[in-house]
Amino acid sequence: MKLSTFDWVAVALVIIGGLNWGLVGAFNFDLVATIFGAMSAVSRIVYILVGLSALYMVYLSTKLAKE
Repeated sequence: MKLSTFDWVAVALVIIGGLNWGLVGAFNFDLVATIFGAMSAVSRIVYILVGLSALYMVYLSTKLAKE
């Protein structure tokens, strides 16, 4: 199965989210909040997009597993 541009964007957002959580866990450093401001509108949008991308990855992984 060939991944679409949408799939790759979702993968990138999940990776960004994973790296951000790794930084939070290891160093108590939230990169998204540092760049966009703690709980600013943009930060909240980034967090929402990462969460939606994770849900999409669940769907995509079940789709890939069926192939």
